[in-house]
Amino acid sequence: MTGTEHDDVLHLTDPQAIRAYAHRTRMALVGMLRTEGPLTATRAAELTGESVASCSYHLRMLAKYGVVEEVPGPGRQKPWRATAQYTDISRASGDPAVDAAATELRTLLAQHYFELVINAERTWDRLPPEWQAAEAFGDELLYLTPSELTELGDGIEELLRRFADRNKRPELRPAGAELVQVLRIAFRKDRGTTSPGDAGSGEPA
Repeated sequence: MTGTEHDDVLHLTDPQAIRAYAHRTRMALVGMLRTEGPLTATRAAELTGESVASCSYHLRMLAKYGVVEEVPGPGRQKPWRATAQYTDISRASGDPAVDAAATELRTLLAQHYFELVINAERTWDRLPPEWQAAEAFGDELLYLTPSELTELGDGIEELLRRFADRNKRPELRPAGAELVQVLRIAFRKDRGTTSPGDAGSGEPA
């Protein structure tokens, strides 16, 4: 969701905009526009399984807060495009309303990511052997300072940036390239109800 190391970033600071963005269909539409767009509402409906009316409504809501916009199309078509490739929402804005909305959004995203991972694991055996070997699943336990954790995140961002232009420029995608979801989640372990012996052993899988 965040992309603070990039220039092409939409910064959401209005709690109403953040809450409008925190909707599964809307986030799916934004994701598709960033990787496959521009798209008409009709094409978006075909890709999402939603109705054209539903997609049109959600796209208009996103446009209200500057997340997407209409662009000229052939004939009477009115495609939509994302206004940025990345979204940045501060975790500590200093505004309680913004922080509360951001927490709601991140909670929804965490639930969504969990479902994606579960589905990916359940359908792993349907992949060709080369993709089965390439996919990654595991965790790591590390003792880090705040600055070291920031450094680690920056290093990951730098690696990912090598491939980011392929989202907007399909001609850069090599033969055999498929859309891959990369999750980046790191948090201090000493909170919540999980005990030291529970999940998160640092064992790669």
